[in-house]
Amino acid sequence: MLAQLQPLHKHLLNDYQQDFPLSPTPYRDIAEQLGVSEDEVLHAFEELSAQRMISRIGPVIAPNSIGNSALVAMAVPEHDLARVAELVSAYPEVNHNYERENRFNLWFVAVADDEPQLNAVIAEIETRSGYPAMTLPMLADYFINLGFEMNLHD
Repeated sequence: MLAQLQPLHKHLLNDYQQDFPLSPTPYRDIAEQLGVSEDEVLHAFEELSAQRMISRIGPVIAPNSIGNSALVAMAVPEHDLARVAELVSAYPEVNHNYERENRFNLWFVAVADDEPQLNAVIAEIETRSGYPAMTLPMLADYFINLGFEMNLHD
């Protein structure tokens, strides 16, 4: 799959994980930096999304600096993990989820405007998935750089 990516896709995946332009016209800015049209950039991002190579474009904001957030863990049977992960990912309040090798094998971060909304989203996920969620309080704040050099450039 990676070998089939066009050069524009590779640039977008590697070069804009961080330092995404903070302007009223970020896609136009990227297009100008890469020497392509804004429509080409938008189309390439749509293709990457359709191929599930990216799930979202958006900021990463320090926990609880705007609204409320929580780290949530769920114990989901292996046979149902894909369904529940897809359900969780469909919530706009969830910015990512991932599998871990543990009894609590599905983890995600949820963010909402306030604590009641956050609790309502987590409760709805529990109801719709059929599995309880464990909300974990943040005791210490750690920054982990989630940018990955993918060595995609030819």
